[in-house]
Amino acid sequence: AFSESEMALDFDKEKEKIREFIKNFYEPGEDGTKVFTYAEQLVSLAERTQAAIIINADDVHEYDPELVESLKANARRFHQLFQEVMDDLIREHLGDRDPPVIDALDSFIYQRLTMDRAHKNAEGAMGEVIDPRKKYPPQLLRRYEIMFKSRSVDKAMNVRDIKAAYVGKLVTVGGVVIRAAEVRPMASVMTYTCDTCGAEAYQPVNGPTFTPAVACPSKDCVESRANGRLHMQIRGSKLVKFQEIKIQEHSDQVPVGSIPRLLSINVYGEMTRTCAPGDSVRITGVLVPLLRQGFKQVAGGLVTEVYLESHFIENLSTREEDSLALCGELSDEEIERVSQDNFYDLLAYSIAPEIYGHTDVKKSLLLALVGGVDKNANGMKIRGALNILLMGDPGVAKSQLLSYVDRLAPRSQYTTGRGSSGVGLTAAVMKDQHTGEMTLEGGALVLADRGICCIDEFDKMVDADRTAIHEVMEQQTISIAKAGILTTLNARVSIIAAANPAYGRYNPHKSIEQNVDLPAALLSRFDVLWLMQDKADREADKRLAQHITFVHMKGHQPEIVGMQPMDMATVRRYIAMCKKKEPVVEEKLREKIVEMYVEIRRESRESSDSTFTSPRILLSVIRMATALARLRLSDRVNSADVDEAIRLMHGAKASLRPELRERQAKESPKDQVWGLLRQMREAAKKTKKGDIEWEHALQKVTAKGLSEEDLSKTVEHYKALNILMVDRHNRIAFV
Repeated sequence: AFSESEMALDFDKEKEKIREFIKNFYEPGEDGTKVFTYAEQLVSLAERTQAAIIINADDVHEYDPELVESLKANARRFHQLFQEVMDDLIREHLGDRDPPVIDALDSFIYQRLTMDRAHKNAEGAMGEVIDPRKKYPPQLLRRYEIMFKSRSVDKAMNVRDIKAAYVGKLVTVGGVVIRAAEVRPMASVMTYTCDTCGAEAYQPVNGPTFTPAVACPSKDCVESRANGRLHMQIRGSKLVKFQEIKIQEHSDQVPVGSIPRLLSINVYGEMTRTCAPGDSVRITGVLVPLLRQGFKQVAGGLVTEVYLESHFIENLSTREEDSLALCGELSDEEIERVSQDNFYDLLAYSIAPEIYGHTDVKKSLLLALVGGVDKNANGMKIRGALNILLMGDPGVAKSQLLSYVDRLAPRSQYTTGRGSSGVGLTAAVMKDQHTGEMTLEGGALVLADRGICCIDEFDKMVDADRTAIHEVMEQQTISIAKAGILTTLNARVSIIAAANPAYGRYNPHKSIEQNVDLPAALLSRFDVLWLMQDKADREADKRLAQHITFVHMKGHQPEIVGMQPMDMATVRRYIAMCKKKEPVVEEKLREKIVEMYVEIRRESRESSDSTFTSPRILLSVIRMATALARLRLSDRVNSADVDEAIRLMHGAKASLRPELRERQAKESPKDQVWGLLRQMREAAKKTKKGDIEWEHALQKVTAKGLSEEDLSKTVEHYKALNILMVDRHNRIAFV
């Protein structure tokens, strides 16, 4: 056991170490000079140009390894020691000068100190010299914050690993923010004025609650028994910003059969508003038991709750996005891979390479990860996020694709149809435990803002819950009118859903509407709708089985010549770079997109398939073309981007009509182009124009997902047969 004098002596030694660290710690500058990190910040704090100072444990360890261990073991006490040392150093720096006056509390403190100085001068040498620190609480005079940041080598702990042994110590916890309350003022020092003697009294507040003082403690009131009453003076009180957030451990840290643990975090001062629900954070703070008073303390018994008194919050979501997007130049190897001709195919192959086939589906998922560009035309918002629906037979790896996209996206949420409700997807109204007010807690779509939300088993959702996402899929917002709360939340999210057909497997004897069995209002909001069928084919089945057995035995996908998949970190980094671009569609491409839309509408009218064709298809093609331009890191959408977007759109629509796809598969591109030319000839006869303009023919061909090369080969073939000819004005004529 230590005596009080020994403990005081020990703390004096620690304070001397802290003083030396703040004054003498330096880092080498760019020009070789010494940069005294904390001494320079001390001057800024004294001159009120800086509000907070962050003590980095790495710097403390570099200066004195023993000091950092003592700091981590007794964080609250060392926080107080750092404050006392900083107060002394600021007073030494200012000397006889008064600190600068910035706000109303500064004016109050300046006025009181000036009056005390005037009283002391009036009383002369006979008067008792009173130290301001004894008359006024140190918290009132202290106009800065000190925060500790953990060492970079310290690994963030899981919420469930925090035990009673860590109470009072500096710990670092990692998790996902699931709730962030409003920032409110919290009392630090309350000032009162006596209505009888005019004296001022100060009440430091150290806990979550306090009882306002009533009786005047001044010498005049006590001796005269005047029973003066104290009145709160808000202008002279010190209030700090306070915010409560709740974090939940990451899903990969939850043991099997357990539910995720939560931890309350109290955030003060400059660290408030540094994170939002859905952000992945790394928080350094002191673990403190929650002090309960009154009936709650009796009811709680010997068990107490703990919370983390936050010092430093590192927002990993923002940091990762910024570091990915603002990273330095690409390495030579990455530049070489980016400059390959098949880079688009390589990126698509890098998405879940263990899954065999589904190349066009993977390309669509890649475009959803990159996204289009949001437009705001005179207040009318047009979304840039791509929504994709994967509908297919059981066992075609829909869930695996969704799971991979969830891991690949920097910000994502994964949920299932039966495991989520409409409220869980949008927002729930909760009661705040501190104020009792009704507050909103964001659901999966709000937490995935500016990211991806993967919904598996989409067809199993209850219709009432499924309608909750209609607004999100088009307007990208969630409107709430519950419990007196009227607001609109942002949900700028791409929805990737997977579903089974109505009969479990696709039934070719039923119509598309009967197989899909989803409302047209919902289907039209999906930009791309893929039908993934599992059809028996000896050669295809053999290749698939060989691929699956290889992956099962070797643990990786078979090697393909010229197609080495990129690792997840590189793909994520490249996608973040692509998102910085905002390409625009050139004027000359407008006619091609219009022609494509008119052609699709004509086909749907002729085949009586109006369910899947709405004007939203037009915007879907533009979004995909914009995403393709982003993949090229270009500022302009070119003709090839539009052609590829149209090809994917036709591929998705053809997948919904298996009989049409089989017929087209039997037809060569040459036969398809010849059929188009014959249709155009019949149309030209009606308008009494015999010839076909080459540009017009090219627009028709590309609108069908075919290329200019297919058109050229077809014309050359039929020219050799003396069926077609091309004149000097580049017009195609039938002989």
